[in-house]
Amino acid sequence: MAERGVEIDHTTLNRWVIMYAPLVAVSTQKIRRLTQSSWHMDETYIKVRGKRVYLYRAVDMAGYALP
Repeated sequence: MAERGVEIDHTTLNRWVIMYAPLVAVSTQKIRRLTQSSWHMDETYIKVRGKRVYLYRAVDMAGYALP
């Protein structure tokens, strides 16, 4: 906010979080993909801009990456 020339108190930000966090949580719950209860770590190398980099991620039983 300071970059835009707006001065606000930290308690204002806290009130915004208290007010809007539940709304964000509800909206993300609606679009969240359900996962299986079992998951494993998927590890591999991939090429990014011509360099091999190590990639690892959590994957459920159906093969979907966990957020």
